[in-house]
Amino acid sequence: MAGPRPPCLLLGAAGVGKSLLVKRLQNIRGRPGGGRPRGASGARSQRGRRSRVPFWLVLNLRAQLSSKEGAQGLGEPPATLPTVGTNLTDLLLQRKITIRELGGCMGPIWPSYYGDCSAVLFMIDAANPTQISSSCIQLLSLLSAEQLASVSVLILFNKIDLPCCMSLVEMKSLFRMQDIVSCASQPITMVETSARDGTGLPDVLQWLQATLRDPS
Repeated sequence: MAGPRPPCLLLGAAGVGKSLLVKRLQNIRGRPGGGRPRGASGARSQRGRRSRVPFWLVLNLRAQLSSKEGAQGLGEPPATLPTVGTNLTDLLLQRKITIRELGGCMGPIWPSYYGDCSAVLFMIDAANPTQISSSCIQLLSLLSAEQLASVSVLILFNKIDLPCCMSLVEMKSLFRMQDIVSCASQPITMVETSARDGTGLPDVLQWLQATLRDPS
């Protein structure tokens, strides 16, 4: 049996929504229909390997979060406080995945956690243009870190539920994401999310499942 994986780092400037994202992911996993059906096992391909994504999880979550209830289906956003230090949260997918959230004020010492990391979630506030420059610098810094040279990175453009948010096209242009992706050594994925109303959360769980699945 494979041993425990190192945590998945959740990084981003202060106030981008990291704590709310983690709480929402936890709540989704605990909702009826959000967990593994009884008797269900990871689907296997013809080669006998686990499929990249458990179809029942993705379909259930997409159906729940795209229904007419919308945010009401998830309930009111839970209260959060600014993270001072680090928080560890476990998500139970096909195996336990630990997310280590680092406070935005800890930016200068983020690199001290890079050596114990299996993947990176980097969150950006799509409704706060004043953070673009600093977030871009943080992103470039972590992508250039030698310890993260082969670590998969998921970039989350959060708060797309706000009317003042920038579109994905605008964000990619401002960050020059095409240049960043072409120069980076890591596999990079980008997702639009709203931790408040649940938009994009199934994609986050799907990415975690595919990226951190057990090696065959």
